[in-house]
Amino acid sequence: MRLAFADKFGRAVWDLLRWFRPRSSGTAPARPYPWERHYPQGLNWDAQFPVRPLTALLDDAVARFPDRVCINFRGRRCRYREIVDLVDRAASGFADLGVRKGIKVGLMLPNSPYAVVCFYAVLKAGGTVVNINPLYVEAGIERIIVDSNACILVTLNVKPLYRKAAPVLDASNQVEKIVVCGIAGVLPFLEKALFTLFKRHEVSDIPDDGRHLTFEKLIANDGRIDPVDIDPERDVAVLQYTGGTTGVPKGARLTHANLSANTAQIALWGCELRPGQEKILGALPLFHAFGMTAVMNLNLAIGAETILLPHFKPAEILRIIEKERATIFIGVPTMYSALIAAQENHQHDLSSLKFCISGGAPLPVPVQRDFEKATGCALLEGYGLSETGPVCTVNPVTGVNKAGSVGLPLPGTIVEIVSLDDPDRFLAQGEQGEICITGPQVMAGYANRAQDNKDVFRGRRLRTGDVGYLDEDGYLFIVDRIKELILSSGFNVYPRMVEDAIYLHDTVEEVAVCGIPDPHRGEIVKAFVHLRTGKTLTASTLRAFLKDKLAPFEMPRQIEFRKALPKTLIGKIDKRELLKVQT
Repeated sequence: MRLAFADKFGRAVWDLLRWFRPRSSGTAPARPYPWERHYPQGLNWDAQFPVRPLTALLDDAVARFPDRVCINFRGRRCRYREIVDLVDRAASGFADLGVRKGIKVGLMLPNSPYAVVCFYAVLKAGGTVVNINPLYVEAGIERIIVDSNACILVTLNVKPLYRKAAPVLDASNQVEKIVVCGIAGVLPFLEKALFTLFKRHEVSDIPDDGRHLTFEKLIANDGRIDPVDIDPERDVAVLQYTGGTTGVPKGARLTHANLSANTAQIALWGCELRPGQEKILGALPLFHAFGMTAVMNLNLAIGAETILLPHFKPAEILRIIEKERATIFIGVPTMYSALIAAQENHQHDLSSLKFCISGGAPLPVPVQRDFEKATGCALLEGYGLSETGPVCTVNPVTGVNKAGSVGLPLPGTIVEIVSLDDPDRFLAQGEQGEICITGPQVMAGYANRAQDNKDVFRGRRLRTGDVGYLDEDGYLFIVDRIKELILSSGFNVYPRMVEDAIYLHDTVEEVAVCGIPDPHRGEIVKAFVHLRTGKTLTASTLRAFLKDKLAPFEMPRQIEFRKALPKTLIGKIDKRELLKVQT
């Protein structure tokens, strides 16, 4: 009874606080925007981006750097002219299969040259790419195939992938053909010999039934293809499925103009990038929006060499940076945590790195600080979402890199903060509310989701579902996801704020904070903690450490120590997986 009374009292107090809080003026920010004052020298917010098909990135790159290495995959180097030849022949092959404007092609490919070649080949043929996570189970693959109306599926001839893809031919009633790529075909000679010696992972009994087509047969042509008349602002280049951690995935319709603009925005922001001279280490999966734009498309835009990796292995990453003299690494926070630990065990020369960018999830300040100390390289946090192609804000390469901030809006991008109660009411500087984005990279809407489109757009503004604020300099700070907000005893608890406090303890490697259902408080705060190797910590000691850092209602009521935290394929901590055993 005492708990129930306390809960009601807490809610009443919270309602009063909300009623009497100051109201904002309700006006949108106007130019000059505060963030413009802090732009890198020579870069203007109103920079113009050419509206053109995304395939122009590849055409321009091969014209400028035909003999430059485009992709370095496990030691096998493919030059730009070699890649464009494969793209043209694959595009001709796709066209012969009926790919044209409006036709969707599912790409279920891990990082490899096939992922780049097939992506641009589908676009050159006029089709739309449907990126599919190779780790999805069969039912998840079929769901995306059906929702997107894809009629062709491309995958590898390795058992874990092919055995999930093949049943879709019969189950979906719409996939007409599967293009099967041979993994041995993209390996250097030594690894190819080893792969041939140990064939246990390769599928050798692919049916010759007219519905299956090898990549070799797809490209068995002269590469001639009639140019397709692409309308960059209307034609969808990619259906990027998103929302899988909070509900049924939805296909974000990203046009050619969306993706070419976002690539140009990032290239401009990297004011120290030298066309034709950079080396990007590509461990992010290319089927994810972050890897697609910030690794694959950016690589082409600046004529860089992508050192493409199929898996993220920290020790291997450090060795490759040292050996290949990589200049740029783009990853998610958990990758940087792992690299810090690996660098502590085996020191590598990382002086070739110019800068690193973190996105996809909040970057804990201690992780940023420790990585920069260990490498001497600036780690810049950015922010985006699949619906925006994905990048919206990044800390400047030259200028103030504010710890805890996700940076300044990219050129042409407007960030506005609106009330959580009224999405048409704008909030003043420093006030926390929902982040809205307007810009050339904002999607054309979700496929087959009329109601979701009504909910997510206010005019041209995209409602992100994220809570944050803009400071006096126009830097954006993320507080949390609206859907991850914990309502405990009538109080709002933002998981990220609790996580940031826990990360301050020097024994903590990773942490995830979630809301757990509770009959009295509605929800309670629970922390899942992974400690650094060789470190020990108790729940009582951690709570004592947090006492002056968190309000009583923010303090974790439950603390569970784990040897590891589950991750999504891109490397985000998978809170949905953590919560499975809690219900």
